[in-house]
Amino acid sequence: MSCIFCEYNKKDYILENELSYAIYDKFPVNKGHVLIISKRHFQSFFEATEEEIKAMYSLSHEVKKILDKEFNPDGYNIGINVGLTAGQTVMHLHMHIIPRYKGDIDNPRGGIRNIKVPLVEY
Repeated sequence: MSCIFCEYNKKDYILENELSYAIYDKFPVNKGHVLIISKRHFQSFFEATEEEIKAMYSLSHEVKKILDKEFNPDGYNIGINVGLTAGQTVMHLHMHIIPRYKGDIDNPRGGIRNIKVPLVEY
């Protein structure tokens, strides 16, 4: 079975480290939406090693610096979906870094539980 994240072209990486890499989401929720993806193929956050989680965490801080400079968001949502019921569509561990902007939705209270912004293209 093929995996789109395992077959991703390195030329599209924003950043990478030994255990993970970052790309812009092809179906962004908001401008600047990034995915941080484990290099090893496995499905769940709960299957990751401590080193893999630390690598993704470290990359998230580097990604934030780039997004702050390039898009100047007012906030962020960060999340990992685990399983179909939770909305995971690619069965390879990945973390969403979603920039948020004042006015992108009427009432941001509740964070990702209430995010209903249209998909954006850039």
